[in-house]
Amino acid sequence: MRCNHDYVWETGVFVVGCALLVGLLSGAEGLFPQGKGMEIGNLETALQDRRVREADDPEAGEAGRVKLEHVQLAEGAHGFALSESRSAFRPWGFNYDHDERGRLLEDYWEKEWDKVEQDFAEMRALGANCVRIHLQFGKFMDGPDQPNQAALRQLERLMRLAEQQQLYVDLTGLGCYHKQDIPAWYDALDESGRWTAQSRFWKTVAERVAHSPAVFCYDLMNEPVVPAGPRERGAWLAPPFAGKHFVQFISLDQKRRDRVDIARAWVHHMVQAIRRVDRRHLITVGLVDWSLDRPGLTSGFVPQKIVPELDFVAVHLYPRTGKLDPAVETLRGFAVGKPLVVEESFPLWCTAEELEQFVEKAEPLVAGWFFFYWGRTLEELAQDRDISSTILRSWLERFRKRAKLYALRPAS
Repeated sequence: MRCNHDYVWETGVFVVGCALLVGLLSGAEGLFPQGKGMEIGNLETALQDRRVREADDPEAGEAGRVKLEHVQLAEGAHGFALSESRSAFRPWGFNYDHDERGRLLEDYWEKEWDKVEQDFAEMRALGANCVRIHLQFGKFMDGPDQPNQAALRQLERLMRLAEQQQLYVDLTGLGCYHKQDIPAWYDALDESGRWTAQSRFWKTVAERVAHSPAVFCYDLMNEPVVPAGPRERGAWLAPPFAGKHFVQFISLDQKRRDRVDIARAWVHHMVQAIRRVDRRHLITVGLVDWSLDRPGLTSGFVPQKIVPELDFVAVHLYPRTGKLDPAVETLRGFAVGKPLVVEESFPLWCTAEELEQFVEKAEPLVAGWFFFYWGRTLEELAQDRDISSTILRSWLERFRKRAKLYALRPAS
């Protein structure tokens, strides 16, 4: 079942949803909780930006930064390459949506910056070259056209950290995971108004980070869905799972429009907003694995129909024990002429060994992979005897071992 990606593990039972993998059992709660061109309003804001930069980088200039090359599509659009050396680039990384205590990144990235720095260093030490972060709409927009400048500054700070750690960033936006973080005015908007506010979010975020070579891609939304029928006014979210909202609807009424046409129009609207300020970095959208044009449950985001607007296809897929080959066949349906990235996977319904087998089987189809990291090192996981820590440690060990296969190498 794929409805949300929130994980609960109590008495050895692992419960999952499908929109966003949220994490490992945390404390007594028993819940896996989950550029530059920005307009600067006044001198005080500019000075604050400078102070943050100086705190992050003592030299406060280009000479003090680790130099990364931009990522672009490789010739033939079968994979990725670095812009100057033309070396082949294969994403091998983590979703970093929360820490080991279940807190969302935006809940602690200001007061506990050292924690973020440590986690980025740990992911790099495991061999990751990419990290996927999730930005909530309500944390970045104070009004339909009023960005939250503090959040944007912190995002730019995160991008500098990524550059220093040599990690490329998958920026996934428009999240509404916490109901309390969703502005009332946002839910009250009609379809046109909501799309406009969402495009403003993306223009603002892209404008802030467009200068950074650490941007791997912009992911327009985590697992968006076009409803198959009319929904009530303001009902933009699917029912919550364990208090979290992961699935979002991009419309409430088809109005005799084809679902695929709605999806394609929405993607076009978001892509154009980004391209007004950033024509370089890659764009995708995170798709549920039931997005294929087949009988049964579908999202409306049919890969073949929306791919002309995107630079590559991103899909979320969790293989099951004894069904690795069918999972590979599902991936084959997303191979529609552009690079394919598995943006979420995890040994949820299979063992760590089987997940590695799945990765090996799917290698000919897949240009890159993202799994999950929640701030606990291999050493820390080894101290725990619970089954969740054992499974996660087993997978992270395999992740580290396979990382060498994704090291940069000259283009063939």
